[in-house]
Amino acid sequence: MQLLGFSANQVHPLDTLDAARDFLSGNAAARFVWADFGTEEVTPAPSVWRDSLMALTGAPILDLHLADATNPAHPSFFDTTHAYDMVIFRKLTFETSRQFAEAEARQSVAQRKASRKYAPGFLPALARIDTQPVAFFVFDNVLVTVRPSPSRTIEQVRQRLLESCGAPRPASARAGGTAALVHGVRPPTRPEDLMLRLLNAMVDRYLDLRAPLTRQLDRWQRALLSSRHSFSSWEGLLDARIQLRRLEHLSEEQRDALQEFRDSLLDNRYSAEDAEGMQEASRDEVLLVRINDLMEHILRVLAHARRLEDSIESAVQIHFSAVAHRTNRTMRALTVITAVFMPLTLITGIFGMNFARMPWLQEPEGFWWSIGLMGAVVAVIGGVWGLGRWLDR
Repeated sequence: MQLLGFSANQVHPLDTLDAARDFLSGNAAARFVWADFGTEEVTPAPSVWRDSLMALTGAPILDLHLADATNPAHPSFFDTTHAYDMVIFRKLTFETSRQFAEAEARQSVAQRKASRKYAPGFLPALARIDTQPVAFFVFDNVLVTVRPSPSRTIEQVRQRLLESCGAPRPASARAGGTAALVHGVRPPTRPEDLMLRLLNAMVDRYLDLRAPLTRQLDRWQRALLSSRHSFSSWEGLLDARIQLRRLEHLSEEQRDALQEFRDSLLDNRYSAEDAEGMQEASRDEVLLVRINDLMEHILRVLAHARRLEDSIESAVQIHFSAVAHRTNRTMRALTVITAVFMPLTLITGIFGMNFARMPWLQEPEGFWWSIGLMGAVVAVIGGVWGLGRWLDR
């Protein structure tokens, strides 16, 4: 369990849920608390965990939502209640990033060996793309996250917040009454803001996959179009297409979940009739900009997955076209040889007949006459093909 309290100017590490509750009730500058839990802390006794958390959030988490938060196979999803919003977002696992890095290192070594330049084992790393669900429960002044451990993305965001916003601001930064901007990072002002920052870091991990995926698929394409080596790793290519299609579905689910969250935010915006309502509407506008930017990143991942899938399909089609072209060239050469030797075979067959009397059989120059006749036939055939341009270079 990790607890962070956010005030107007600073991030405060907290030890217990009681300390977090005291922070919200006893600190006038307190804005919200982030309570981060590992799945292994929730699954042994979900009801006990929910009851201990209710003192902080002020409302219980529904049983169905609690079951969804601990389901490792749950897709990206959004739901809302009168007390909180729930967002489930699937992120890349730490193991996926490690395996991609190892695959890239192996491929760099293999590229130095000419005999393995088009080896069929370049792309098994695509089959290792794996994701984990992270559940967000967004209350008015509490953000609760439930995620599998470890999570490098969440740890990096937490560490960055502590390093950038953990120290009190200097007097020059406090002047003017505006929000702090310490080392280029502005503290989040509400639970939704922090959730969007975490989601943005998770989506950036998907964006980081574009370069290695493109390099791996480029090697597949070169292997497919290589005329020196026959391509036989069709099972690996099928796995690559399956994983790209899975990445496409993941992106679509993420986009749909964020779209529903955006629609809910629009439906629940405060009325702008008074000054407080105008301030809330302005804050919602900032969240909408962040959501739109996050959805644009997801759409970039989705578009890249579709482009890679189309590239594989195009490479396969070009591969079969190249194979058909090479087969046609081979059949063309065999046809030329057959067309040249068929008249010669006919002539030799005629002179091989067992007749007592045939022209040139008894002549001393009969053999050379037959050889000359064969040469003349070949010359006539070649002349006809040359005049008709039946053979190109």
